Amino acid sequence: MNHDRPDTLAHAPLGRESAYPDRYDAGLLYPIPRAANRAPLGIEEGKLPFVGEDEWHAFEVSWLNARGKPVVAVARFRLPADSPCLIESKSWKLYLNGFNQTRFASREQVIETLLGDLSRAAGAAVSVELFDVDDEALAPRRLPGECLDELDIEIRDYTPSPEHLIVGEGEIVEETLHSHLLKSNCPVTGQPDWGSVLIRYRGPRLDREGLLRYLIGYRQHQDFHEHCVEHIFTDLMARARPERLLVLARYVRRGGLDISPWRATPGERPPEPLRLARQ
Repeated sequence: MNHDRPDTLAHAPLGRESAYPDRYDAGLLYPIPRAANRAPLGIEEGKLPFVGEDEWHAFEVSWLNARGKPVVAVARFRLPADSPCLIESKSWKLYLNGFNQTRFASREQVIETLLGDLSRAAGAAVSVELFDVDDEALAPRRLPGECLDELDIEIRDYTPSPEHLIVGEGEIVEETLHSHLLKSNCPVTGQPDWGSVLIRYRGPRLDREGLLRYLIGYRQHQDFHEHCVEHIFTDLMARARPERLLVLARYVRRGGLDISPWRATPGERPPEPLRLARQ
């Protein structure tokens, strides 16, 4: 991580006109500290109330082999939620674009380069996998559990409102619920970010209509994908106090990248692999 550079949105490449490089340059990666967005949620660094990862897929990955012949792949990256920084998405795209006309001796050298650069930018170990573009591991699946989207409800509020999260008394349940109606907006450009969200919990029964109203409430909210998931997680923990909780969002790709953050109570993990058709 370059500590001499002010890692703020004011200086990020997102929302700015950028020249697309065709040579490798690790300096293009732009880290953004997570702490500033977590503070309003009452989340202290070093005392995270969750475990989790930010899973990225990159569909526009290419480089030249030792003889100058292009190689194409799909990459999967995982950043731990306890890394001090996330990596701004446009800078990530510019960085990957720099591989296009760069020669690498082997696939392993590409992976080693990605591992080193991304881990330094995030401030923690990042995992990297490369797949052939027709690898069956990338085949789409459906979200597990029950879909909330057919509930016939009236919506009047399009900002996150935790008061919509209503729980029953006494009965403890285990449920997996999901919705494809998640939409938030880029905090810099205002562009829409479309996604699906899965919630798996053990605790007092959540009112499903209220939960759907709450999730639709992100429709005019501006924030990064990662922080939207943390917002949902902290609101559910505060309002419902479940024994176990997993919140997973699968956002639609933009610029060849999709981001799928998940946050959970310790011991919980999402089902894998889990890519959706619209990603």
